[in-house]
Amino acid sequence: MSQKQKETMSSVPNHNPPRLGVVFLGRRRPGFDMEWGRQQEEKTRRWLRQGDFTVFEPAEKAIDDASLRRAVAACADEGVNALVLLQTTMGDGRLAPTLAQLWPDPLVLWATPEKPAGDMISSCSLVGAHAWASTLRQMGHSFEVVYGDPDAPETRQQLNEAVRLAATARGLRSARLGLVGGQAPGYFAMGADPFSVHHGLGAQVQMFSLLEFANVVNGSSDEAVAEDVAKVKALGLPHKDTSDADLPMASRLYLAMRSFLDTEALDAMTIRCWPELPNTFGQWPYLGIARLTDEGRAVACEGDADGALSAWIGESLGMGRCYLTDWLEHDQETITLWHGGAAPMKLCAPVGEPGGPRIARHFNIKKPAVVEATLRENMPITVLRFWRCDGSYYLTAREGQTIKPKRHLMGTNGLAQLDKQDPREWFEELCHQGMPHHVAVFEGHSANMLRRLARALGMRFM
Repeated sequence: MSQKQKETMSSVPNHNPPRLGVVFLGRRRPGFDMEWGRQQEEKTRRWLRQGDFTVFEPAEKAIDDASLRRAVAACADEGVNALVLLQTTMGDGRLAPTLAQLWPDPLVLWATPEKPAGDMISSCSLVGAHAWASTLRQMGHSFEVVYGDPDAPETRQQLNEAVRLAATARGLRSARLGLVGGQAPGYFAMGADPFSVHHGLGAQVQMFSLLEFANVVNGSSDEAVAEDVAKVKALGLPHKDTSDADLPMASRLYLAMRSFLDTEALDAMTIRCWPELPNTFGQWPYLGIARLTDEGRAVACEGDADGALSAWIGESLGMGRCYLTDWLEHDQETITLWHGGAAPMKLCAPVGEPGGPRIARHFNIKKPAVVEATLRENMPITVLRFWRCDGSYYLTAREGQTIKPKRHLMGTNGLAQLDKQDPREWFEELCHQGMPHHVAVFEGHSANMLRRLARALGMRFM
């Protein structure tokens, strides 16, 4: 395994841009307008060098089975995690089955436009991509199709999304989820059967006991704790009903979770935060979870395994930070989004403003340390959930925006107004499909991309 492959598989925040492999499909004999095809290749290379991805292009075009195998092997050696195929003049459709064998993950087929002048067919690029797509579909191999000029903003957006979808699907096959202590009592639907998760997503699940976690909490040095307390103070978060005396234990819990992510090479983790942790350590881990989530780490409370993977998937797709929340109540237009106090602070009102984050005690068991805050108003959001039921994975997503809550609630509070969806009807249907009670909230509108991800992963989209 190359060093770049090892780096790609290491545990890092998921928002790092994918490493992109670009394979041009050539021709053994000239055909169509070869000069037009060359111009499209150069435009593509020029834009990709300026884009968001680290790009690798093999030394030769893929014109036959042997050259395709060499190109894919070179991409694998470079540790690429998304593969884009371009045929700026129509390539050999017989190579599609070979590529499906060599690259088991979703492929991105990018077709460039015809020359706009003259009566000569210049490239047949879209025809070639269509031929590949129909072959791959018949083989049951996932793919994304992008069509357009490299200089067009809409083409660039299509490609960015397709690459992240492909990289996310590939990344799930090597993702490592840590489950500390199992799910919270009674929350059976949020538990994780390692084999169901592997068969559904490709991810692996590793179990850790709360005793193992406690050993890491107690093992942090006083120096490390003091250094982290200083970092918390630098955030400028005011206290509500807590004090600086509560910060050392909050830092110990944060450092322990971060240690599990790093030393166990976890891409995501979830922890059974109640009832044991506040009784054992005198604190909740929610301030630590909120901080880790703000840092781009995929961490969920209450043993919610698919909730943690939702955060990882959202980061991988470039959707940003995940707020895992209860669906507290609803009416015909809105959902009250509420949880005990672990929302990423980047989604909340600014520090010092009304509704801004404060360090507080838990609403029910009055122990520190949670983040009490209100989600920013007028923020476009996507509300989504992945879950397992009847041996299959499901995905649901709806778009909307946050509005001013009707009342203050302790913990993290938000009010979501959905677009084109009655929450009452949606909730009833999701209950009958076995959806657990947490939903994930991300900034921005991403339902269409999530629908395509469900297709790529073989999920049923609700």
